[in-house]
Amino acid sequence: MTLTVTPVLLCGGVGSRLWPMSREGRPKQFLPLGGDGSMLQQTCQRLDAVSATDPLIVCNDEHRFLVAEQLREINAEAAAIILEPVGRNTAPAIALAALHAIKENPEALLLVLPADHFIADVDAFAAAVTKAAVVAAEGALVTFGVVPDRPETGYGYIRSGELLADDIYAVDQFVEKPTAEIAEQYLAAGIYRWNSGMFLFRADGFLRALSQSAPEIESACEAAMNRAAIDLDFIRPDKAIFEACPSDSIDYAVMEHTGSGAVVSLDCGWSDIGAWDALWAIGHADDDGNVLSGDVLLDDVRGSYVRSDSRLVAATGVDNLVIVETADAVMVAHRDHAQGVKRLVSRLKSDARPEASVHQRVYRPWGSYESLIVADRFQVKRIVVNPGGKLSLQKHYHRAEHWVVVHGTAEVTRGDEVIMLHEDESTYLPMGMKHRLVNPGRIPLELIEVQSGSYLGEDDIVRYDDIYGR
Repeated sequence: MTLTVTPVLLCGGVGSRLWPMSREGRPKQFLPLGGDGSMLQQTCQRLDAVSATDPLIVCNDEHRFLVAEQLREINAEAAAIILEPVGRNTAPAIALAALHAIKENPEALLLVLPADHFIADVDAFAAAVTKAAVVAAEGALVTFGVVPDRPETGYGYIRSGELLADDIYAVDQFVEKPTAEIAEQYLAAGIYRWNSGMFLFRADGFLRALSQSAPEIESACEAAMNRAAIDLDFIRPDKAIFEACPSDSIDYAVMEHTGSGAVVSLDCGWSDIGAWDALWAIGHADDDGNVLSGDVLLDDVRGSYVRSDSRLVAATGVDNLVIVETADAVMVAHRDHAQGVKRLVSRLKSDARPEASVHQRVYRPWGSYESLIVADRFQVKRIVVNPGGKLSLQKHYHRAEHWVVVHGTAEVTRGDEVIMLHEDESTYLPMGMKHRLVNPGRIPLELIEVQSGSYLGEDDIVRYDDIYGR
């Protein structure tokens, strides 16, 4: 009999080593980095290969509408979307999901998956899940250990112990990231696996183990969920209680202490897409070993990853580089130093540079906007409103706005009147006028917005009504 699992998708990572594509406002799990769709969408679609319920998704509050919109794009449903008030690492995040799951099903089997992993062989992944579910249902806390194909120093390892079932072993030891010499020894020994960060266990078994090894985490999460609020389609654990919860990973809080740990081998072309060199490794290389994305022109270039997001990128006479271009930043690194991008992001943050956290295109629950020109006392934006999207009823004290529809139909509230605008039609919104923009059509609405005034910051806004609860 095939056991049904409840997927728990962890969407809380930042992915700073994949800057400038991945940023706090839209981290790597929401980006199309390898294959069709975003990493989150690929993770959801991968669940079709296993016997699974609709997933529980744990993400931070800022990304709640990104999650909902990306699920809508692939016609996927979530059993619940749980919003972490603050990041507290994987053990508390999984605890929130487990506490919710056991209310729906006291015997729930949780398949815990980071939403930003790449898996090439979905059938092999599904076979490993089916195998692991049997021992998990009997009480084992199962982790998926990736069969190493190289002496990798960027991953932690798991040493296998006693054989429990077909290719499932007791966990003998979790090992930190090794040196190159020790990684060679691990590869030769054949009993070490990469720690994938994916797990399968009963919800009640995990919570019981957590209460034994990290009781302050379990009690804080239980109290936060007992006082959780329901907001639209989201579950909000109590903020004050959860902020006081210790921050710890599932490995440190549970797996290194339990006597019920097991590891199942996973050989499926897995990558955690931890840095740009990983995307080079999983990409389709040309005859010169280059992996390309976007508008790229190369001459005498080998072994490089080159990605263009908004304009032509040209390179000549270089080898083993990572070159990534976005609308507001260009990053160049040697492929062997791709992990160092994280230090660049730290520098950007310390200098209070907006490029560290936000893209030029900013996503909102109703769609997106993109700054095209920013100058003294005026700026020009491209605004896209999804079908059915509705901006808040609002006004601005310090700026006026001129809207020109270039695609679709706009329903515009201007003070006490409501007008319809079609392509090539426009309207003017003076300072202080209440206004609202709605897309009543079935195709995206695109318009150009010209702002003019003494202050153009996003905080110059008074909201009177907002269907998204902001």
